[in-house]
Amino acid sequence: MTTPVCTGASRAAPATAAAHAPYASFTSYVRARGPVLLRTARSLTANPCDAEDLLQTALAKTYVAWERIEDHRALDGYVRRALLNTRTSQWRKRKVDEFACEELPERETAPAPDPAEQQALHDAMWRAVLKLPDRQRAMVVLRYYEDLSEAQTAEVLGVSIGTVKSAVSRALGKLREDPELTPVR
Repeated sequence: MTTPVCTGASRAAPATAAAHAPYASFTSYVRARGPVLLRTARSLTANPCDAEDLLQTALAKTYVAWERIEDHRALDGYVRRALLNTRTSQWRKRKVDEFACEELPERETAPAPDPAEQQALHDAMWRAVLKLPDRQRAMVVLRYYEDLSEAQTAEVLGVSIGTVKSAVSRALGKLREDPELTPVR
């Protein structure tokens, strides 16, 4: 039990209690049916916090109309309709971040490579590889086309890793100097 801070308020309490008597039934209704109504609100929103806000707004609307509601047996239906109408109003009022404009903004994307140019490059590369001596060609094909490591290439060809490194280095130097591959750089 709390002690009134203002003595005038304690003297006025009987008069105000009679004035707020109809709203005592609202308080008892909310206490009794609050969890059920909250479940209904949660079914209307994805976020539990939004559901609590939705229920609070609907109950505030119900509180304002409490004296006008004739059939208190149909309160659940009234509050559910208030929940649904409030949610619909929120949905309609949501901010839209799209604006009409004269020109559509297009993404800056790199144009797709021309398949004919890709095939021409592929053919030029193979012609350049075919110009290499057999041993260097074998090492380049195993290293870069078959994706073998230097150790694996050395094992397949029966040579040392150093031989693979030096031969591949010389082969790449020849490929860089090939006139057919110059436009690629």
